[in-house]
Amino acid sequence: MSCWSSSSSESEDEGRDAYRKGGYHAVRPGDRFGAGRYVAQRKLGWGHFSTVWLAYDLRSNRYVALKIQKSAAEFAESARHEIKILSAIAEGDPSSSRSVVRLLDSFIHSGPNDRHICLVVEHLGDSLLRLIKFNRYTGLRLPAVKHICKSILSGLDYLHRQIGIIHADLKPENVLLVAAINPAKDPARSGAPPLLERPEGGAVFSTAVQRRLRRKAKRAVAKIAQRRASFIALPAERERSLDDVDLDCKIVDFGNACWAGRPLSDHIQTRQYRAPEVIIGSGYSFSADLWSFGCIAFELATGEMLFSPKDGQGFTEDEDHLAQMMELLGKIPKKVALGGARSKDYFDRHGDLKRIRRLKQWSLEELLVEKYSFEEQAAGEFSNFLRAVLEYEPEERPSAGRCLQHAWLGGDGTAADRGEDGQL
Repeated sequence: MSCWSSSSSESEDEGRDAYRKGGYHAVRPGDRFGAGRYVAQRKLGWGHFSTVWLAYDLRSNRYVALKIQKSAAEFAESARHEIKILSAIAEGDPSSSRSVVRLLDSFIHSGPNDRHICLVVEHLGDSLLRLIKFNRYTGLRLPAVKHICKSILSGLDYLHRQIGIIHADLKPENVLLVAAINPAKDPARSGAPPLLERPEGGAVFSTAVQRRLRRKAKRAVAKIAQRRASFIALPAERERSLDDVDLDCKIVDFGNACWAGRPLSDHIQTRQYRAPEVIIGSGYSFSADLWSFGCIAFELATGEMLFSPKDGQGFTEDEDHLAQMMELLGKIPKKVALGGARSKDYFDRHGDLKRIRRLKQWSLEELLVEKYSFEEQAAGEFSNFLRAVLEYEPEERPSAGRCLQHAWLGGDGTAADRGEDGQL
């Protein structure tokens, strides 16, 4: 999971047991880092490798995000790798205009649990996942979807074409709005003064306790609401207005990123956004990010994941994932299906799935019209855009720069500004 979002994780907290030698560094609001330059304000989130805190930079007088890595050697190595990636990104984009998070600083902080590598990046807002939830999973209006897609593609075009980096874990949690959805929760816009001193009696785990109490209260309220619902017919939910929300966004979390031709692992991407070539083990390049992008675009427009595989009786999660792809996008070409290191685990010699035989075929356009109530013309135009990045053959997917020229995004359909042919 991503831990960069300005909204705290809704999952269980990281737990006390992880605060030990080799683990997390215990932080209290008011603690200082980077030779006293950065003052911790509140926790933004956490992941398996690190915690992330909102901090105030006393030198530049602005809020930043401070990522504090676990101290064990394997986590330190991961942090050093991310710093190399982010440094290359920052060097190539001095104006920070390419929709990718900017690294501001890095240093080592010594604590009771050993030495922790720390990264400082610009503070951003809520994740696209939070935006989807805010809109009650109803799907954003298409102009909003297009705006966000342009930001993501601009970032991918920069990463792929100019820096040569594959993100390898693109998903809604790893794309952040430049500002919080609610201005009152945005530290820079709310006008609330930063915390510059540690409050007396502050406890490291007080926020975790507060979250548990809030969850308990929410469960109690939910039970009351369920009882009321049996007597009162509630009105249908409607989408919330996004008129005042800044939809510009940036790609974050480069812990799994790699340079093209230098993969860190052959098993990349979060399940629902994983490309077919990764599942079958046939190698990957920039185009794997474009597959993930297509899944995100669908989710923004509908409020639901394009693919949500599960294992079942007699088949694996991978097989269900491939089956869902084939139901929506047609049969995988034989040369693709049989071209991976794991192909024999899933397919017979004809390129058919071994253990899932009955597939329900319908097109993306039919899905958008019948399930999500798109008008036929809008469904046709959007599905045409999606099908391009959801090509089974990776080399047939357009580059991010080419996608920016697509008619659905307002382009004229011509190649990108440097004479690209559309392929990477």
